[in-house]
Amino acid sequence: MVRVVLPYHLRNLAQVSGDEVQVNIGSHATLNAVLDALEETYPALKGTIRDHTTRQRRPFIRFFACQEDLSHEGPDAVLPEPVLTGISPLLIVGAMAGG
Repeated sequence: MVRVVLPYHLRNLAQVSGDEVQVNIGSHATLNAVLDALEETYPALKGTIRDHTTRQRRPFIRFFACQEDLSHEGPDAVLPEPVLTGISPLLIVGAMAGG
């Protein structure tokens, strides 16, 4: 099981009460596998984190784990071991912009 921390607006959309959800990714330990499992478990999230067609990360969405920005890693890059063992969560963060 992988722990995933969702931002407030995605928690509301998925209708979850806590800050954190858990998804089972099986033997595929990649960011794509986590996002696939998240969208399968919470269908309302489809298209909110990744584009429906290209499946690329949407602008202003960032991924962090173990104090590292994973946003620009390839979608098939293996997640850090502490995330896979449940020690550390994967954070999905809505970035802020402004001027």
